Amino acid sequence: MVEDPGDRDGQDVTDDGEWADPPSSPDGPNPPDRSAGPDPRDGPKAALRWAWEADEGLIVFVREMVGSLVAVLLVGLLLFAVSGVWPPMVAVESGSMEPNLQKGDLVFVMDEQRLAPDYATHDTGVVPYDVGEDQEYRSLGSYGDVIVYHPNDDPARKPVIHRTRFWVEEDENWLSKADSTYLPGEDCDAVPNCPAPHAGFITKGDNERTNDYYDQTRGISGPVKPEWIAGTAEVRIPWLGWVRLTFAEVSQGPRFPIASEAW
Repeated sequence: MVEDPGDRDGQDVTDDGEWADPPSSPDGPNPPDRSAGPDPRDGPKAALRWAWEADEGLIVFVREMVGSLVAVLLVGLLLFAVSGVWPPMVAVESGSMEPNLQKGDLVFVMDEQRLAPDYATHDTGVVPYDVGEDQEYRSLGSYGDVIVYHPNDDPARKPVIHRTRFWVEEDENWLSKADSTYLPGEDCDAVPNCPAPHAGFITKGDNERTNDYYDQTRGISGPVKPEWIAGTAEVRIPWLGWVRLTFAEVSQGPRFPIASEAW
């Protein structure tokens, strides 16, 4: 018995009895329907392709978020590779370094040993103000390196970003090295951290109005040991630090700013 080819839901039959392909739309072949999601039988590559090409609102949002996170991660890894410090950026949250650093600046920080000049102090990789003045070495608007350091190596305290002024040895009466303008007294006995309890850097913020004395005479920190230093501040990017500061304030509430917050 021979089957009558006939019509099948309007589908034509060719002269040799085969079913003909249905006609395409006037605008060309219909695009595949991706709204139903990928076919599990097509494997993980098909699922990834669907997620990349789907135009549904939630899928687009997730895809853009993932793309942004990957971009930020790649930039962070690049900065880390260059700086050797993590995190490689700090957001300045006070005016203690004005006019050379402003509140809300984002600062790129580098390992102090990288690209350090030969005249850096005691193989620390850091050039303090007094040496910088002799060598015409400037950083961020003045002589000497600006460092990010942990006061007294206390992890509970926020890092400080101030300029190194000079180096002192253990038990040294360092007043002869100091600018008397930045001292609260004329005798070593009247000045905190004099004589020096240990070797390290004397530091100070550049703002002459709010930071009129050395950090070591204001109770901010003892002389800064090399191992307390997180890195040297290299490049200032205005305003971008406000993103980090705003996020920190919203998530944790307002906090008393010392100098900087690591990002």
